[in-house]
Amino acid sequence: MTRSTEHLIKDRARMMGPNVSTFYDDPVHIVKGDGVWLWDAQGRKYLDCYNNVPHVGHCNTRVVEAITRQASTLNTHTRYLHDMVLDYIERLTGTMHPTLDSAIMTCTGSEANDIALRMAEGMTGKRGIIATDATYHGNTTLVSHLSRSNIPNVGFGLEQYFRFVTAPDSYRTPDPDGTMFANHVAAQIDALERDGTGFAALVVCPYFLNEGFPDNADGWLKPTADIVRKAGGLLICDEVQSGFGRTGTHFWAHEKMGVVPDVVVLGKPMANGHPVGAVVTNHGILGKFRTGYRYFNTFGGNPVSCAAAMAVLDEIAEQDLVTNANTVGQYAQIRMNALKDKHSLIGDVRGSGLVFGAEMVTDRATKEPASTLTNNIVNAMRDHGVLLSNLGRHKNTLKIRPPMPFTLEHADLLFDTLDAVLEDMPPAP
Repeated sequence: MTRSTEHLIKDRARMMGPNVSTFYDDPVHIVKGDGVWLWDAQGRKYLDCYNNVPHVGHCNTRVVEAITRQASTLNTHTRYLHDMVLDYIERLTGTMHPTLDSAIMTCTGSEANDIALRMAEGMTGKRGIIATDATYHGNTTLVSHLSRSNIPNVGFGLEQYFRFVTAPDSYRTPDPDGTMFANHVAAQIDALERDGTGFAALVVCPYFLNEGFPDNADGWLKPTADIVRKAGGLLICDEVQSGFGRTGTHFWAHEKMGVVPDVVVLGKPMANGHPVGAVVTNHGILGKFRTGYRYFNTFGGNPVSCAAAMAVLDEIAEQDLVTNANTVGQYAQIRMNALKDKHSLIGDVRGSGLVFGAEMVTDRATKEPASTLTNNIVNAMRDHGVLLSNLGRHKNTLKIRPPMPFTLEHADLLFDTLDAVLEDMPPAP
C-alpha cells in the first residue's frame, strides 16, 4: 500500500501518536536509496548530505551481502557461544588505544550511553554526571537527562544528578586551548562534590556535533580530560556521530581531540543502519560493571548485526573512505569559504572531513543568529533536491554530514545548489 504524503502524515499521527518528528516543512516520502542518493515516491532523486547512519552508503552491497549471508546461516544471542561477536570486538577495539580492549554490544547508542553512565557509578560510587547544555545523547529515562532540550516531565528524581556546562562556541566565545571549557567542568565537579552528589563522569561528543561542531584545535580536550581524571571521574566520549573516520584526520574524534577516553559509546553508523551500538572500555571498568550489574541484551551482539558491522569496517578500509573524507572535506572548506565571501548571511565556516557547515547570521558585526532564515535555507535545499539540516544552540548552523562515499562531484552539486538558494534568500530582517 502506497499512501499519499497527506495520508502518511495523518496515519502516522493516528497510529504512532502526535508530534512524531519529520524533516522539512514538506516531509519527504523516501522509497529507495543507493550510495549518496535517495528517491521519493514520485521518483525524484535527492543528494543525501545529512544521513550518517548509512555510513558507507545507502544499501551498500558489501553490507547487504554480509547481512544476507549471516541471516541465512545463524542468528542468535550471546548466551550461546559464537565467533562473530568476538571477531568484531577484536577488530573494533584494534582501531583504538590499547587500553580500550573490551566492549558490550547493544542495539542503540541510547542503550550504550545508559550503560556508560552505570559504569561511571560502578567505578566511582558516585552519581554526578556533567554534559554540555546544548547536546543530545539518547532517550532512555536516564540518558534523556543529558539533553537540556529533552528533559522529561517525569524524571523519577534523576535530574538531581546532572549538571551542565556551557557548550564551546569558537565563533562567539573563542577558547583556543580549551582552558575555559576545562575550568567550567572543574567548577561543576566542585559543585557536585560540595552538595554530596559526587562526581562520576563527563559525557561529551568529542567533536561537539550537536553543539554546532565548533572549530576546536586538535588536542583541545586534553586540559578537560586531565581535570576529569584528577577528580577521579570517567571521561565518556560519545562517538555515535563523530566516529569511524568522519573527521577525515583520524578514525576517532577523541584521537583528534588528544584524549584517550575511559569509555567510548558507539551507535548509528557502525552497521550502516542495522541496529547496532556498543560500549568500548578497558577490562577493569568492564569487569567492575559485570560484577555490580546484571546486564543482558537479547539482540546486542547477535551474529547478523556483527556481520553488518564487520562489513562496514571492511568497506571503510578497502575503499579508503577516511582519506576520501579528508580530501572532500578540505575541498568543502574551500567551496564554503568562497560562498562566505559572496553571501553575507554566512558568518562562520567550520568542519573537518565529512562533517562541515556554516553558521548563518543576520549581521556579521553582531553575530545575531539567523535561525528562521537557516530553516528556510534547509527547506529550500530540500526543494532543490539536496537534503541537509540545521542544529546548534540557535538552530542556525547548517549541518552537512553525508555518507562517507561522498565525492568532489557531489560536493560541487551541493555547493552550486546552496549558492543558488542563498541568491534567492530575502535579505535578513
